[in-house]
Amino acid sequence: MSKILEISHLNYKKNNKQILNNINLTLDSGKIIGLLGANGAGKTTLMRLISGVNAKNSGKVIVSGIDTKAGIKSCVSMTYSLDSLKKSPSRISAGTKVKNIIQFYLDIYPDFSFEKYQEMAKFLGINSDDKLNSLSTGSGEKLMIALTLARQVPIYLLDEPLNGIDIMTRKKIIKSVLQWKNDNSTIIISSHYVKEISSLLDEVIILKDKQIYQTIPVEDIQTQYHLGVEEYYEQIYEGGVSNE
Repeated sequence: MSKILEISHLNYKKNNKQILNNINLTLDSGKIIGLLGANGAGKTTLMRLISGVNAKNSGKVIVSGIDTKAGIKSCVSMTYSLDSLKKSPSRISAGTKVKNIIQFYLDIYPDFSFEKYQEMAKFLGINSDDKLNSLSTGSGEKLMIALTLARQVPIYLLDEPLNGIDIMTRKKIIKSVLQWKNDNSTIIISSHYVKEISSLLDEVIILKDKQIYQTIPVEDIQTQYHLGVEEYYEQIYEGGVSNE
């Protein structure tokens, strides 16, 4: 395995409020990693900084040896909400059909695999003739995950991909992540459905008090603490587990 992500002394403020403070993180390739933290802990902000969408105040982010903003954007694929897709300068509207969104991705991302997208769309039941405004919450999430994973990049960022959808759809999405992950890529997934995603995870990153409280392999949680990921995470926030 090689180092796929290196973050050093990363800080981010918004409206003079410190959101993330002195973030240091190194991740290997080929893993699925859970990014956990309470609401407002900075999970989405950290993902947007990794993807190059947000501009950091200070510090360094290196993805696959690349540290330029443009270069990082070509190495990272992140899920976005359908609403943010409609707000992008791409002439995508509520009435845009799924097949036109696919074409948009093909036009702007040279690494987008139409064949891989088709496989995922078939598995997840995505209809290319549907319009954005006709998609249910679950269908919209499935579309965004398929679009995200169809790119061929070193890092995938899945930001709360299970929110607001039924349990059967959540199970199907989890299965799709396992089925279509590239062996050499790394996936970082944030979710409040900690128990449901725990079977996917190799490691866990816990954000607390504007910092990375701990990075720990799931195997260590099980063998050293005899806890599941969800129980371990809850105990940390309740003050029952120390990272020392």
